[in-house]
Amino acid sequence: MTAPLTPPPPPHEQSPDSAHDAWQTVSAPPGAGPAPHGATSLYDVDGPGMKTEIREAAVITVGTALAGILFGVLWAWLTPHVPLVGNLVDKNWVVYLKDTEGEQAIGVDGTFTLLALGFGAVSGLLVFLARKRGGVPLVVGLAVGGLLASLLAWRVGTWLGPEQDVIAHAKAVGKGVTFSAPLRLGAKVALLAWPLAALAVHLGLTALFGPRDPDPYTTSYGQPPAV
Repeated sequence: MTAPLTPPPPPHEQSPDSAHDAWQTVSAPPGAGPAPHGATSLYDVDGPGMKTEIREAAVITVGTALAGILFGVLWAWLTPHVPLVGNLVDKNWVVYLKDTEGEQAIGVDGTFTLLALGFGAVSGLLVFLARKRGGVPLVVGLAVGGLLASLLAWRVGTWLGPEQDVIAHAKAVGKGVTFSAPLRLGAKVALLAWPLAALAVHLGLTALFGPRDPDPYTTSYGQPPAV
């Protein structure tokens, strides 16, 4: 006499523990590594971590700001100089423009703006190539560094340019002798050219060529069954 065979349970009847294990297995994204109780590691999935991103952003800020020294040197070297002439009127020195219709003053601001746009585009490209994942701290560091670089370039170019005291300069060169006006940035909005260009290039490259986040539905539940 043989013992009666116990029929297997229906497929839909599973123990709560087995169902919970299956849910943990499906929920863990591939490549995330083992985690306690089936939890995924946000450090591996979402990025290197906030502390690392802030550290990288600080390095980018300092490095970008220091590039403003080169920017200032090029501005002082490439910008057109505004010619001035000094004269004595009633024993007082008067300084005036030699060429009242000249466009050298506009060229000073234009040269600064063009250089800032070029430096900003290059810095945005280099930061993207160094870290393609991006991140909010990285973008903020790039923008702040670009603004600091523009301010530093403004000061360095002014310091390397002609003498700031035009009256003393006119006395030194003599009456009726042409000399160059000090470098002065008339349009202060040009200081924003570097950070804006850097953000535009970096965000554009990130949108086009940056890594894509995995689809949460595909990662958690797998591909939908074919109909």
